[in-house]
Order: sequence, then C-alpha cells, then structure tokens
Amino acid sequence: MKAFGAMRVGGLLLAGGQSRRMGGGDKCLLQLGGRTLLEHARSRLEPQVECIALNANGALERFDAFDLPILEDVVEGFAGPLAGVLTGMRWARENHSHLTHIATAPSDTPFFPRDVVARMCAAAMESSVPLACAASNGRTHPVFGLWDVRLADDLERALRDEGLRKIDIWTGRHGVAHADYDAGDFDPFFNINEPHDLHEAGALLQRLDAHG
Repeated sequence: MKAFGAMRVGGLLLAGGQSRRMGGGDKCLLQLGGRTLLEHARSRLEPQVECIALNANGALERFDAFDLPILEDVVEGFAGPLAGVLTGMRWARENHSHLTHIATAPSDTPFFPRDVVARMCAAAMESSVPLACAASNGRTHPVFGLWDVRLADDLERALRDEGLRKIDIWTGRHGVAHADYDAGDFDPFFNINEPHDLHEAGALLQRLDAHG
C-alpha cells in the first residue's frame, strides 16, 4: 500500500489529446526502444501509486492489450488536460473511495522521475495546499500534477460553466505547490510532441541504457 502521510494516491496516465503536432493518431502507441511510450510511462508511474488508469478517447478497444481501466473524458469535446483530471477524480471517488488524491502524468513523457509522486505529496503537505505539480529549470509542468479529489465538483463547474481550459488558472484558485527538479544533463520531463522528438528520445534512451 502506497501512502504519503494521510494521502492515498491513485495514478492517471493522460492520453486523451488529439496529437495534432504528431499528425494525429495515438502518440502513446509509438514505439521507443521496443516498447510503446505508454508502456514507458506506465512503468514509471504505476509503482508510485496504489492503482492506475488511462484517460483516452475514441475507440477504446485499441488499448485492450494493456489491461488498464480506460476512462473517457466526462466532459465532451476534447476539453484539454483538465477534462482528464476531472475524469480521474470521478473514477477515484466512484471506484476507490479511500483515495484522497490522484497523480497525473502524460503518456508521452518516457523519462519522468520515479519519485515524482512522493515529491509532489511532500511539497503539498509542506505548503498546506491541495494541489502540486512538478517543475524543472524554473519551468512548471502542470500535467504532472497531484490533485485533491474533493475539488472535483469545483473543477467540473469551471469546465462546464466557465469553459475554463488553462490548468494554471484553476490551480491558482486553490493553491499549488511545486516539486522542483534540477534537470542536470537532461530534463526528465522531456516530452514527445513532434516526430523529431521521438528520434531525440531514442538517442537519449540509448545513452541512459549505456549508463545503467
């Protein structure tokens, strides 16, 4: 059982976008070093949380082989990452009522830290706020987030009634702490948006493998 103080955290991999910069399709199903990007992300997030699900839209049977709960956005119209967050919150409250938070990670970021959930929890507890996100080199990464599930109703109102889409606007209303990382030789939150990023990720994977 994973617990961080009084926090009980479930995980949500985000793959609900349209991947326009990659030419459409499922970016998370692209191969990197013989595994899909989704598998890379799952292998990093799953050990950090109590349970895990995937947020995706469209024909969900294409993810059958992954043996994961697949959650469609509860707000229609590709409303962005906040719609995925809300979907994860609802899943947690309806299926895992003991969870206090969900932690999200995008499925196109294959090298993110294996302690990011613990560090977001620590940052939130230290600052006494309900939300946290990762940061590196002075830049925040809002989709790497820790979300208090008690805020689900407020988030749904913001999405449906206000049409809010920007993560930072909503998190700023409630208080968000930052789990800061020194990027060092490379930024572990490097994500794959365009075809050349996949090539760069392949070279980085080889370099990391060579160093154990």
